[in-house]
Amino acid sequence: MTARRMWALDGARLYLATADLVTGGEGVQEIPAPTFLIEHGQGLVLLDTGLDPAAAGREDEVYGDLKPLVLARFGPERGVDAQLASIGKSPADVTHVVVSHCHFDHTGGLRLFPHAKLLIHEAEWRYAHTDPGPAVRKADFDATADADWHLLAGDHDVFGDGAVTLVSLPGHTPGNFALLVRLPSQTILLTADTTHLRCAYEAELPMPIDTDHTAAVQAIGALKRIATRESARVWICHDPDDWTEWAAPRMYT
Repeated sequence: MTARRMWALDGARLYLATADLVTGGEGVQEIPAPTFLIEHGQGLVLLDTGLDPAAAGREDEVYGDLKPLVLARFGPERGVDAQLASIGKSPADVTHVVVSHCHFDHTGGLRLFPHAKLLIHEAEWRYAHTDPGPAVRKADFDATADADWHLLAGDHDVFGDGAVTLVSLPGHTPGNFALLVRLPSQTILLTADTTHLRCAYEAELPMPIDTDHTAAVQAIGALKRIATRESARVWICHDPDDWTEWAAPRMYT
């Protein structure tokens, strides 16, 4: 079985030193922080939720504690709620939200989906709640304490038909997920933060803040094997050149 279609939704732009994105990097990178919506016959799956829409135009105020780590800029039109509206959808239409991992640029809109099934790796849940790193925003999880959370132990086939599959690839964080999406005309492997830049993927280099550098490198190798096995195109979600190569934002079938 396949999903029907997928949208890449535009989000904030983050500005980081390349050396913070890949070991040995130089200069500064402007990177996208997108979300992805997959339409399946049994529901709508959102991969990640971007920055908190309430931070649009107030980034330094809302994310001030993270300023030493990253500079973020985005307008209200790039919040996940506005992006969903741009394709005729609303947060209420989303049935499943996949939290690829618990860093702030992926969890900011979680509070908009209290009705959805929120899918996260159990190791990531523990990491976010007991030993969070500097890029975890506790407020995002506090706002969803009563939501319908589902803690997963490993790979997870969302609808049981192979169309939308969470792939467990720890390293960047203890419960990091990538997402394999089978569409009618192509199969796409969304890396989330398993790797951040195409050059890191090709050279199998970790990110300095990865929680486990050895596992992070192994995860990149696993991505390559999955892509070969599934004949999948790999989308490095934070890579600006990949964003351009995929002509995003737009719909894919």
